[in-house]
Amino acid sequence: MSRLKIATPNKAQLTVERLYKDLERRIIASPPGLCPVDLQLSFLKMCHAQTCGKCVPCRVGLGQLQNLMEDVLAGKATLKTLDLIRDTASDIVDSADCAIGYEAAHMVLAGLEGFREDYVYHIEHGGKCSCHITQPVPCVALCPAGVDIPGYIALVKEERYADAVKLIRKDNPFPTACALICEHPCEARCRRNMIDSAINIRGLKRMAVDNARANTVPVPEKAESTGKKVAIIGGGPGGLSAAYYLELMGHHAVVFEEKSKLGGMLRYGIPNYRFPRERLQEDIDTILSTGVEVKLNTRVGNGEGEISYNKLHEEYDAVYIAIGAHTDKKIGIEGEDANGVMSAVEMLRRIGDDDMPDFKDKTVVVVGGGNVAMDCTRSAIRLGAKKVGIAYRRRQTDMTALPEEVEGAIAEGAELYSLKAPHKIEADENGNVTALWVEPQIIGPIDAWGRARPIQADVPLLRIPCDIVVVAIGQGIETRHFEEAGLSVKRGTITAMSDSEVKDVHGVFAGGDCVTGPATVIRAIAAGKVAAANIDEYLGYHHVVPCDVEIPPVSYEDKEPCGRIQLSEKEAGERKTNFDAFECGMTKQEACQEAGRCLRCDKYGYGSLKGGRAAIW
Repeated sequence: MSRLKIATPNKAQLTVERLYKDLERRIIASPPGLCPVDLQLSFLKMCHAQTCGKCVPCRVGLGQLQNLMEDVLAGKATLKTLDLIRDTASDIVDSADCAIGYEAAHMVLAGLEGFREDYVYHIEHGGKCSCHITQPVPCVALCPAGVDIPGYIALVKEERYADAVKLIRKDNPFPTACALICEHPCEARCRRNMIDSAINIRGLKRMAVDNARANTVPVPEKAESTGKKVAIIGGGPGGLSAAYYLELMGHHAVVFEEKSKLGGMLRYGIPNYRFPRERLQEDIDTILSTGVEVKLNTRVGNGEGEISYNKLHEEYDAVYIAIGAHTDKKIGIEGEDANGVMSAVEMLRRIGDDDMPDFKDKTVVVVGGGNVAMDCTRSAIRLGAKKVGIAYRRRQTDMTALPEEVEGAIAEGAELYSLKAPHKIEADENGNVTALWVEPQIIGPIDAWGRARPIQADVPLLRIPCDIVVVAIGQGIETRHFEEAGLSVKRGTITAMSDSEVKDVHGVFAGGDCVTGPATVIRAIAAGKVAAANIDEYLGYHHVVPCDVEIPPVSYEDKEPCGRIQLSEKEAGERKTNFDAFECGMTKQEACQEAGRCLRCDKYGYGSLKGGRAAIW
């Protein structure tokens, strides 16, 4: 008789493992707008199934929580039931024998606190849910601008690229910009995740704009002129988006831009290798073709040669403030004023103006872990730096930059100093940077947002020799002039309501980074769209922005599992020597296959009942 045996998984175990993978994919594909109580109950049932049954809190307590929550969903509960749910979950947290019971009950308590009003709504309305899904298509719901994504994917599949651009432009006048640099939040809950992986939505958008250059696709016909004038402060993506839609509605938009060129952070914050300037100009030229008036080198303020906000408020029928986040932030450490210390804002602005910093044969350290830090890192490499490092106080997995940006920087030769918090900057007798001193960290407790918080390690400081330190820890907003004019400013941002209107100031709207703080391009575009619609309403009109593109019918072919097409890039050794675009678009074969993976949620399932397409807005 054998004493021991080699453990090998049997058929049942392998099947369960596959089911776990399926469950993971379903959780990833969970669309926004689901009933949080119902979703929480589903997780609770899964946790109950995982328990060993040894202890009463898990075996019995989790089952009782399920019964109570089912009463809430069925409309059989009262407000006292919520107290019973809380008490039961608290007892399980205090007495469960393992993490399964503790975490399951803790999840219920977090839900009671986080969306108690949903529990109450179910109880007060006989089990009916307060979650009315207005947009059933996950990718469209998660796109801040609400772009008709299934529609343009279907058009790309049929090689109707110009129509795809027209459809995108109904909700987003920067199709080229978003095709090249959007962070694609739309892919996060793609239902294709249930089968294999999300559709490469940004890649298909790029296929459309590459094959139908945006400046060759005509804009829609403008509405009859209303005689109204709207001043827009800021010529970035948010301001230009608002200007575009206001012109289509018949209002005259006048953009005031303090720099010599339009584009905002698209021009002065994103390097040419990611977004070539000529491609940016395609979108800008299209917007200007609607009749938008532009006043460059015009700063809004109270200084000499500047135009005052109060004057704009008096002379125009409405004002939209979209100034973006263009000021730098300091680390607040010793030596930050030394020669050779520069902000990411300054560095990228100079590159945007073709005034390239001299980094040749120098050692550069970039402080930060976001996309801007990666842009600075990869730009420094292209500017001829001998060595480039990234000092970040957390782990690589905690970086807020897109994973592909971090991986690209490392592939091009950047050194990552993770878990290194900046302590001081060392300078020589002439005030020139010689090193960055950092405090080694160890990863510590998980914070309220689920990120592991670094804490100082019990080891000596580390000296990183360098000639240049680039600070890329965020941007600020210059709001002083608006605050002096009476606008509400809190924590460095302008206070505006969800419709973009500035409270208690008639005819003034604000949106984008100056309201939310530094965010993404697509969010600024969405803010401009919202502002245009509500300015139109404020002026006494109700214009709509339509699109007459006919969407292809759905295909009834089976959707077999298929790998995702990834965009290819030039070899790292080649691309790091210049600022030429390094990402390559899809071939027609690749685009057809990738577009064919789309499940057309606008036509199937809940989308067919609710209607997954907004023809106008």
